Amino acid sequence: MSDQSRPPEARPSEAGLNRHLGVLVGFDGSDLAALAVRSGAVEAERRNTTLTVVTAYALPTMIYPNMASMPSEPEGEKAKREAESTLAEAAELLRDHPGETSFRTESGDAAGVLVTLSSAAELVIVGARGRGGFLGRLLGSVSTALPAHAHCPTLVVGRRASSETAADGSVVVAVDGSDSGRVAMFTAAAEAGVREAPLEVVAVLPAGDEWLYWYPELELSSEVSARRQKQLAVGLDKEAAKLREQFPNLSVSTSVPVGDPTQTLVEISARAQLLVMGTRGRGRVKSALLGSVSRGVLNHAQGPVMVVPS
Repeated sequence: MSDQSRPPEARPSEAGLNRHLGVLVGFDGSDLAALAVRSGAVEAERRNTTLTVVTAYALPTMIYPNMASMPSEPEGEKAKREAESTLAEAAELLRDHPGETSFRTESGDAAGVLVTLSSAAELVIVGARGRGGFLGRLLGSVSTALPAHAHCPTLVVGRRASSETAADGSVVVAVDGSDSGRVAMFTAAAEAGVREAPLEVVAVLPAGDEWLYWYPELELSSEVSARRQKQLAVGLDKEAAKLREQFPNLSVSTSVPVGDPTQTLVEISARAQLLVMGTRGRGRVKSALLGSVSRGVLNHAQGPVMVVPS
């Protein structure tokens, strides 16, 4: 791995090279990666921390049948040079950023690079799709692997970046009673505090027909659903009380909507300043994967989504 300095006219201080990575942004030159960089600048200012932008490049397998077929420039050096050129675009985007910045090129798989670097970051940010290096496919290798394996929260931005949301929008966190959801809830409270925004804790109650699909022996009625909804609401109110104790200046509300969890959260993402979720992984194997709801929301979210590792 190697550091890539900012262009001479905007070179970071040498001391900054050894600092904590702060807010880490994956950049591949795509439009959404540019939004991720701008969002990263906002998040770094909020946290008063370093902004680190990284571009990954793959080292090609160099097999040539004869000397005549060998390129004049080693392919590894060419890939690195192209990555440096891409990174220069990010430096230009951040020309007016007042905080400390660091720029890096890293050889290797983009998802693996970001997962490794995330252990030294407070937050990692990527665009919802890219040119193939970071998020080239809808829920491609990076968008599934990074949130599931990152050592810090992952913020995935789409066309509506977090810096473009309404200033009075709430931070919304989805909980489901799991440990992962509880970790996400306290992370969301901290995020709401940083943004000086209200926090809404949401537990989506699946509609009765969804329950019957998996458990046809159940006898469900509107009365049963209403009772379950009330039970969840009481539980959320208790959680909200604990949050208010730990975050006395935070405005906390709760809601228990009924419907398909993925669709409901996607709709909420359109009005939220930020939607926060856990990975919902359970067990030694499943913990490595995103849950179906988290994956579905990332696929269709209409606003920025933060996935918090458990």
